[in-house]
Amino acid sequence: MEAVVALFSPIYILMLAGFLGYEIISRVPVILHTPLMSGTNFVHGIVLVGAMVALGQATTPLEQAVGFLGVLLGAGNAVGGYFVTERMLEMFKSSKGKGN
Repeated sequence: MEAVVALFSPIYILMLAGFLGYEIISRVPVILHTPLMSGTNFVHGIVLVGAMVALGQATTPLEQAVGFLGVLLGAGNAVGGYFVTERMLEMFKSSKGKGN
């Protein structure tokens, strides 16, 4: 019985987190999406630092490969989030000062 609980607990937590995340994000007003994206980029930066620390402590080739993949994906996620946020902020700028 304990083995079944241990097997399904992570799956249950993942499903609950996905449902809760969807419900929370769907209720965020449009005007708050840009600050929310900025906060998310901050979290991605922390994830990237954690991946770099894990890579620095890796000893076996498998650990190093997984750590490198974590750093690569974390950096791509942080940089991509930055560009998305910049693009969203450009949408809020006035077009009057562009000389049109």
